[in-house]
Amino acid sequence: MKTIDPSPTPRSNLYLVGLMGTGKSTLGKMLAQNLGMSFLDSDQEIEKVAQMNVSQIFSKKGEAHFRSLEKDFISHGHPQENCLVACGGGLCIPQGMMEAIKERGKVVCLWASIATLVERTSSDKTRPLLQNTSPLTALQELLNQREERYKEADIIIETDDLSPAEVVELIISKL
Repeated sequence: MKTIDPSPTPRSNLYLVGLMGTGKSTLGKMLAQNLGMSFLDSDQEIEKVAQMNVSQIFSKKGEAHFRSLEKDFISHGHPQENCLVACGGGLCIPQGMMEAIKERGKVVCLWASIATLVERTSSDKTRPLLQNTSPLTALQELLNQREERYKEADIIIETDDLSPAEVVELIISKL
């Protein structure tokens, strides 16, 4: 007699990447629920380990330290299957990081125009890389630095003119 395993087949992780304001955390929660996956936000997980928020890590320890915490999170700070991770905007940028997350699952890049990103992030004072006199210029510079790397994702989804539910449906259709 054959025994039927009632547990669902484990699925590889899913990683959302993209600039701040593209909707990784918001859409990630919705998408994880739709797919029956656990949801983690890399920044929130790093904040728990560091016992300070991202802005404090940047100001007290520096960006290089924060990037090392991201590397640790990807290496051994989250489940290896059935997990959807909303990655911090710069997580996949350092050498080896995009490759590391691709080894662990599918990578979806959420994309939005600079105008949309400025609109979505303008009132958020918790983003250390935007705490300057021109967030528009800062976002454009970040995009210029990161665009090539983001385009290495397995799937790229433009979010500008779509509702969160439409983006979730589109991602599911592309998986």
